[in-house]
Amino acid sequence: MSQLEQTQSRYRSLRMSAAADELVSLLAQAEANEASYLSFADQLAEYEMVQRQHKRLTRNLKLAAFPSEKRLEGFDYRHQSTISKRQVNALLDFGFIDERNNLVFIGPPGVGKTHLAIGIGHKAVEAGYRVLFRNALDLVEELELAEMKGELKKRVNQLAKHDLLIIDELGYLPMTRQARFNLFQLINSLYEYRSIILTTNKDFTNWGEFFHDDNVAVPIIDRIIHHSHIFMLGGESYRLKQKTKS
Repeated sequence: MSQLEQTQSRYRSLRMSAAADELVSLLAQAEANEASYLSFADQLAEYEMVQRQHKRLTRNLKLAAFPSEKRLEGFDYRHQSTISKRQVNALLDFGFIDERNNLVFIGPPGVGKTHLAIGIGHKAVEAGYRVLFRNALDLVEELELAEMKGELKKRVNQLAKHDLLIIDELGYLPMTRQARFNLFQLINSLYEYRSIILTTNKDFTNWGEFFHDDNVAVPIIDRIIHHSHIFMLGGESYRLKQKTKS
């Protein structure tokens, strides 16, 4: 084994695989630039750190399970005049996550609620937060399956490990009694402990329509809005507008 191979092996044993893989190239650059020993040592450490951060970001974006690649940079504020770019940018210091607050986007289909939720979620992942996206219907089914297996508490605890849970499209379909109970267990476990971004097509005054039980709707609403920023989005469906143009 050559000295180079031995050095690479030692780096890998120290879990510095990125530096080990790039060692030949980094050595060549250092020799070409006549870098000092200290400068080369710093370059190795910096390269390893950058690669680890990139891998962590890639992994966390995958774990977030965003359904599509929607970025805030692509959000059309000209179309959606009920929320401004300044308002959205003010959320990107992520004080709402640090303070365990929620974001709620209320409005009819097609006005950009999901786009905003995913876009903010992307930025949160890039800032180092653990994020998970779930469509409300999928989440309800997931909790129901866990409850049938006797693992509801376990699944709720797993979901609560994320700094931010995005629940998309709550309110499009009615919920069974068990589904309401399961959702309450989740919301209650997150209350003042984790943050939620919620998108819904119904104002809170109409939540009884899909919960079918104000005794469940009220405590869920209370826990969501107690520490929350609520945005009412209006306007014509962007998807419908694009379709009529084509």
